[in-house]
Amino acid sequence: MGPGMTSRLHPSVPTARVCRVKLLFIGDIVGKPGRHAVRGLVPRLRDRHRLDLVIANGENAVGGSGINREKASEIFDAGVDIMTCGDHLWDQREVIELLDSEPRFVRPTNYPAGTPGQGSTLFERAGLPSVGIINAQGRTFMRGEMENPFRMVAEEVKKLAPLAPVIFVDFHAEATSEKIAMGRMLDGDVSAVVGTHTHVQTADETIFPGGTAFLCDAGFTGPHDGVIGREWEPVVNRFLTSQPHRFPVAKGRVLLQGVIIEIDGATGKAIAIERVSEAL
Repeated sequence: MGPGMTSRLHPSVPTARVCRVKLLFIGDIVGKPGRHAVRGLVPRLRDRHRLDLVIANGENAVGGSGINREKASEIFDAGVDIMTCGDHLWDQREVIELLDSEPRFVRPTNYPAGTPGQGSTLFERAGLPSVGIINAQGRTFMRGEMENPFRMVAEEVKKLAPLAPVIFVDFHAEATSEKIAMGRMLDGDVSAVVGTHTHVQTADETIFPGGTAFLCDAGFTGPHDGVIGREWEPVVNRFLTSQPHRFPVAKGRVLLQGVIIEIDGATGKAIAIERVSEAL
C-alpha cells in the first residue's frame, strides 16, 4: 500500500447474495486488424465467460497510432464498455472530441493539471457494484513531462474508494519494475492492476496477498506475425541501418489478448485471474 494509505479491501463477510464482477481487459488494440478482432471476438467472450464488464486499451486503434471518435465508436459498438489510452493519446487530432465529451474514455491521470479529459471514470450497471477505472502512464523510459504516477494514482484511488468497491487500474508503462512496484503499492487498495504498452503478454499473473490481481502486461490485440503489430521488414531495417522507416500495421495471425479477472463485489478482492489469447 502507498504511504498514508490503509487497506480498503475488507475481509469476506456473510451476505445473502454473493455479488461478483467478472471483467475482461483487452490489451492495446492495434489498427484495423485489432478492431476486427474486437468486433468478432468480444460478443463470443462475453457469452462464454458471462462477462459483466469489458475494458480495452485503444491507444493504437487508428493505423497503429492513436484513437479518434470514429474508431472509438466502432470499438464501443463491438461491446467494449470503457476505453483507456496511453502515450499515443495525442497522435490523432480528433482525440480532443473524445476527451471533451466521451464519459467512457479515460486518459492517463498523471497528465498535468488542466489537461482535457479524465483520468478515471465510474462504470455503473443495475445489479452490479460500481467499478472505478483508472488509467496511468509510467515515466521510466517514457515521456518525462508526466506527473508522478504513483502519487497521482494514490490520490485517484482515495477519490474513487467511497464510490466504488471495485477499482481497476491500467498502468501504461515500459519498465516491468515500475509496473510491479505500482501493483505492490496498491495491493489491498484496488482490485486489479494490469500493465499495457509493451505489446508482449507476460505470464506472471497473480493475486497479491492483499487481494489485488496483477499482470505485468496484457499483450496486444491485432496482427502477431510482425513486430508488436507492425510489418517486420521495416522494423528490422531500422535496427540494421539506424535510419527512419515507416512501420505499416501487419496483417496475419490476428489475436485478441488480455486478461479475465473475477472480483468479489462485497470485498473488492480478486478471486481469479486468467490470461486470454484468442485467435480471430
